[in-house]
Amino acid sequence: MNPPATAFVGLGANLGDAQASVRAAAVRLGQLPETECLALSRLYRTPAWGLEAQPDFINAVAVLRTTLEPVTLLEHLLAVEREFGRDRSREQRWGPRRLDLDLLLFGDRVLDVPGLQLPHPRLHERAFALVPLLDVAPDAWIPGHGYARDAASGLERSNIQPL
Repeated sequence: MNPPATAFVGLGANLGDAQASVRAAAVRLGQLPETECLALSRLYRTPAWGLEAQPDFINAVAVLRTTLEPVTLLEHLLAVEREFGRDRSREQRWGPRRLDLDLLLFGDRVLDVPGLQLPHPRLHERAFALVPLLDVAPDAWIPGHGYARDAASGLERSNIQPL
């Protein structure tokens, strides 16, 4: 068995009861094999990113303790998305979704394999992920970019509303 690692997962939704979906998904993450959900940030209402003509998102970050390998954890995250009705093959890039789970950080691992990059390649550019990350990990370090708080300080955050 691998030693436990701390992973940070971004949760987002903007279809259906998005707040309920994000909260239920956090509970579901704690039920994954070899995984415990240690904390969930506050929920935030954030404007859509990329494709802006859609409902606002509800975003949060979960802190997981896991002995799973990163790729295996990602496979479980994708399975949870499907349980919540997401079909990645039929959706528009950056479009509306019932649930989006992004593996943001996995300890201090740097990884680039098909389907997974760690840290998440755009984490340092996305206030909707950094703000909830800082709720649960004020000293979070993004390998290759520095402290999450420094990355967040240069981004527009006035349109991110805690719920």
